[in-house]
Amino acid sequence: MSINWPRIIAFISAIIISSSAVSAEDLYTNQPPVTPELAFAGPYDVGVSTISAIDHGRLNTTNFITTTERPLVLEVWYPADLSAPSASKATYKNVTRLQQPFELQGDAYRDAAPVSNGQFPIVLLSHGFTGYRTQMFYLGEHLASHGYVVVGIDHKDSTNAEVFDNDTRASGGISTFYNRARDQQFVLNYFAEADERQLIPGLKERVDTNNAAIIGHSMGGFGAINTVGGCYAFNSDNLKKIGVPTILANLLPFRLNSCFAGQEKLDPRWKAIQVFAPWGGELDVHDAQAMEKISVPTFFVAGDQDNTSGFENGVKKLYQQTGSKHNYMMVYVNARHNIAGHPAPAASFHSDFELGHYVEPSWDIETINRVNKHMSLAFLDCHVKNDGARCGYLPAREDIQQYQGADNQYSAPWPGFKHLWGSGIRFYRQ
Repeated sequence: MSINWPRIIAFISAIIISSSAVSAEDLYTNQPPVTPELAFAGPYDVGVSTISAIDHGRLNTTNFITTTERPLVLEVWYPADLSAPSASKATYKNVTRLQQPFELQGDAYRDAAPVSNGQFPIVLLSHGFTGYRTQMFYLGEHLASHGYVVVGIDHKDSTNAEVFDNDTRASGGISTFYNRARDQQFVLNYFAEADERQLIPGLKERVDTNNAAIIGHSMGGFGAINTVGGCYAFNSDNLKKIGVPTILANLLPFRLNSCFAGQEKLDPRWKAIQVFAPWGGELDVHDAQAMEKISVPTFFVAGDQDNTSGFENGVKKLYQQTGSKHNYMMVYVNARHNIAGHPAPAASFHSDFELGHYVEPSWDIETINRVNKHMSLAFLDCHVKNDGARCGYLPAREDIQQYQGADNQYSAPWPGFKHLWGSGIRFYRQ
């Protein structure tokens, strides 16, 4: 009898690889009962699928003359029907800024069937420079469980995997300036116009693209502000301040300065934006007069020690310039720039540079994530779903702190927060 050695070797190798594989990291502990009320999962099970979309006519930012294809990888979370037992829990793979791979455990079910009825507003998740489409996966899963279709975007030229040296950082920066808002508008158009075959089977009729929102971090927020009317005001001086060579700095404003993601006017389907630590305020890259004309409900989230986007002359200034009659800002006291993403994966613990992408010195990221889930849901339900009861969860008092400092006197907790389980956060309206 002949022995099929190649097949045996392949079989043994598969066993070795399987047994040595490291399981995905679970970054989250159990939700304690003192978690803010709206941070708990909603009534829907959640499915997640990865799809690709291509803009076939985007301006090429290597020369600003020709057009090119711009592919975007999208992670889509949605209310799911788990009656079919085939779906399994999803994991999310990516790399750190130093190209170290990691895999995270999610709570959504990979490629599960969408629910068979209902329509759900679409919310885009737009990462910073650099980042990745699943950096806010906790928000994607959470909002989908409460009746949203959430789309995380891998912004080409701006992801961890694509930006790894000085050359890719320089070209990626220019691409990000031009493409970020346009990516956001393109994805909304894509879901509105896509054939059923381009999406997850059964999802097309579930997506309500007439009621849309953007949640953006850093450069994602920079783009979202432009998408709803915060026109860019790049000039040679502010471009040179961030290291753009003089020749390019003199030419780029003619290509970069645009409004409404390159359109002539606001797309009325945009109902709200939430911007975590949006970049650009310190360099005045958004036109102040255009900011005053923004009409879309806007929610700024900041750390008052943000040394990337700045606070007093950065995020706070953008908030104060925004003219929307529904304009809010939440501030994490003593926090810096990392107030939107998931906790640090183990692969990031090898250097300060890596941890600097995930960790806050004075805050536990899991706590921030839970507050974000609560406040994001309140804001979106209020202004995208027009749920008046959820508007009541947006605080009327500035300081979350209850203890008055003497004689055991307390004020009421913020709506949805447990007594004495809120500290170090402020909320503003204007």
